[in-house]
Amino acid sequence: MAQRINNFDDFWLFYVREHANPFNRQLHFIGSSLGLICLLLGITQTNWRFIPLGLLLGYGFAWVGHFFIERNKPASFNYPLWSLRGDWKMWALMLRGKMQSEVERAMHAA
Repeated sequence: MAQRINNFDDFWLFYVREHANPFNRQLHFIGSSLGLICLLLGITQTNWRFIPLGLLLGYGFAWVGHFFIERNKPASFNYPLWSLRGDWKMWALMLRGKMQSEVERAMHAA
């Protein structure tokens, strides 16, 4: 990625292409879900030790997917906030079974 991305819509297409492998997306979904559970436990149990555990699980699963499955660099290194937004958009689309059509759309837009 040589040129800086300046809006979320363009970033989203890049993000989706970086998550083309379904196994990578599944790892992201698992990590994000575990991270969300840890966040909720941290808040409801007022045990703040769950928060760093959630971050470790969320990023750990995602980075395994990038480094060993996709063999690319996580978008969070260059676009941390858009990447977080993209993670949750992808999570919601996967929950509804609509992420594969987004991958196909992004691949055709390339």
